[in-house]
Amino acid sequence: MTSSSKYRWVILGVFFFFMLLHQTDKMLINPLAIQIYREWNLTDTQWGAISTAALIVGSLFYPFWGYLYDRYARSKLLALASFIWGSTTWLSAIAPTFNTFLATRASTGIDDSSYPGLYSLIADYFKPGVRGKIYGTLLLTQPLGYMIGLVLATTVAVSIGWRNIFFITGGLGILMALIILLFVKDLPRGSAEPEFETTEQVGNYHFEWSKVKEIFKKKSLIMMDLQGFFGAFPWNTIIAFMFIYLAEERGYAESEILLTMGPAIIVLASGFFIGGAAGDLFFKKTKKGRIYTALIGVTVGAILLYLTLNIPAGEKTLFAVMMAITALFIPISSANVTSTVNDVALPEIRSSALAIQYFIESSGAALAPLMTGIFADALREANNPKPRQTAILIICISAWILCGIFYLITTRYIKDDIDDLHQKLSARAAK
Repeated sequence: MTSSSKYRWVILGVFFFFMLLHQTDKMLINPLAIQIYREWNLTDTQWGAISTAALIVGSLFYPFWGYLYDRYARSKLLALASFIWGSTTWLSAIAPTFNTFLATRASTGIDDSSYPGLYSLIADYFKPGVRGKIYGTLLLTQPLGYMIGLVLATTVAVSIGWRNIFFITGGLGILMALIILLFVKDLPRGSAEPEFETTEQVGNYHFEWSKVKEIFKKKSLIMMDLQGFFGAFPWNTIIAFMFIYLAEERGYAESEILLTMGPAIIVLASGFFIGGAAGDLFFKKTKKGRIYTALIGVTVGAILLYLTLNIPAGEKTLFAVMMAITALFIPISSANVTSTVNDVALPEIRSSALAIQYFIESSGAALAPLMTGIFADALREANNPKPRQTAILIICISAWILCGIFYLITTRYIKDDIDDLHQKLSARAAK
């Protein structure tokens, strides 16, 4: 039993624009690095601490959001999250000192951890066989948001300043809260599962603490959590330091950064959808298909990033081409990880399962910008000629190697865990 075909695409559109605007607001700070560095004369460690603070707050709120989403109406909670986004961004815009800015940016992490309910609700609108593409479509908003932020930072922010940009994006958050509240409705949990296709009424199953224990019994979910701890290191390192790395270590002007990163971000955006679509395709052939797709993504991404960052600074065209090729593989695993959690967890605890995944992921990722900044400062003191480049490569490649190991282990357990879920759903449908 699913919602009407036309309405579910409306919901997908609302969530896409919610995430796009939210990601623009979230990612905007990184292209604004030069302006913010100069305002308070920051070190790399201080800059890394800004992203780390927001990630720490976000990680702490993941279990809280997951519990609420599995107990109450997900649509209303998403509207609340959007309102919090707008409010905390406005607070950042008026922060008078670095310490108050650090605190207000940390508070933006509250709404950053609100996505598990969105992904859970989308799983009740779309069937398992297409969820990779759907999640891939939604995850396009991360690089597209970064791209919009990059354009705003290098054009509009130059004339009106970084604070006024935050006033605009914060206002959009409050507008999206109203749209979600008025137009998005919840569905019974498990509505899109194939076992309920011929059933008029989906069972009324709700969150129970006893069911949460099952999350920690699924070996594939444990592996997903372990890889998640390291898996977000590269993304958070790259978005926090790539702009300032290009500007100061490779000597790029702002226009050159836009010309280099613009195409790379567009290609990266396509990688989310391509990864999700490839995962769906191989999932139809084998239940290990999504994991194999993720494994290919992290392996090839690590090799290409190493080759790309070691291109001489004067080879700007070659560097731009290789950045775009590398960008295609960086997000391949993302949609497949989200889909895999939904493939294994019971519908009524999917928000909690995703929240646990993202809590562990963010706990690790929160260290990435700060660690990169500390490494870069230490390498600079040791007279390393390329401190930011070296720090980025150390963090990203070591993280991807560990992710690849956990994906290989996951292939041993994923089929049994998926079969176990559908046996339980079949038993429910037969009642």
